[in-house]
Amino acid sequence: MKIITANINGIRSATSKGFWAWISEENPDVLCLQELKAHQHQIPNEAKPNGYHCYYHFAHKPGYSGVALYSKSQPDNVHIGLNSVDSDSNWQDMDMEGRYIQADFGNLSIISAYFPSGSSTAERQAIKMSFLEHFSPFIHRLKEEGREIILCGDINIAHQNIDLKNWKGNQKNSGFLPEERAWLDHLFTRQGFVDVFRALYPEKEQYSWWSNRGRARETNVGWRIDYHITTPKITKAFQTINMYTDTWFSDHAPVIATLDKNDVSISIHG
Repeated sequence: MKIITANINGIRSATSKGFWAWISEENPDVLCLQELKAHQHQIPNEAKPNGYHCYYHFAHKPGYSGVALYSKSQPDNVHIGLNSVDSDSNWQDMDMEGRYIQADFGNLSIISAYFPSGSSTAERQAIKMSFLEHFSPFIHRLKEEGREIILCGDINIAHQNIDLKNWKGNQKNSGFLPEERAWLDHLFTRQGFVDVFRALYPEKEQYSWWSNRGRARETNVGWRIDYHITTPKITKAFQTINMYTDTWFSDHAPVIATLDKNDVSISIHG
């Protein structure tokens, strides 16, 4: 079984670079996309592949954000936006930015999420921290309800020094701030979630995003900010995770995870 997550930095742009031909070759069971930068009428025909159930959460603002989830098997339930699954909190502002889809297969929830970036302004960093503050108890409640979770997406945080090339020079920059990294510490230690890539490869230096400035991609000055985050039980099903960099569809690399479907309590294999 295969689950791919990819920030495609514009579904129309990625389509023009051959993304869907590559997806056809990879043939994932589930595909999670972030940063669609489109509305429904702007989705290319190639981005509606046969054999998949397709779900979208579009941002209200044109050409901005947005997430998608494609699945060979039809989910039992699909939640578009955080307010649809967490009505006790006010997610209206974030839901207007199109950042969350949850597909439920029995007691397994697969999530495509695009966390806010705080790199543009201090105001956006404050919005990012507020999002993290509210997301933490929400995802914890989901886990405590007995759901197995695979959270896929662009989290916009590098966790440890090993997760970005220039960690010394980025300690005061959004994406590697102490308070952001502490949030991930809490998620992985206190709340019991697992960063699957780091669980499989404790010492591997591999990145999923490179700045368009300078020669970052050429010199591999990157960050690992795209994740598969899971509950402990489902972690055991993961066999490999790899960032695909042979072809560039965006400033992010797709992250490909393979799982042993026999170890997954709820089969999502089409």
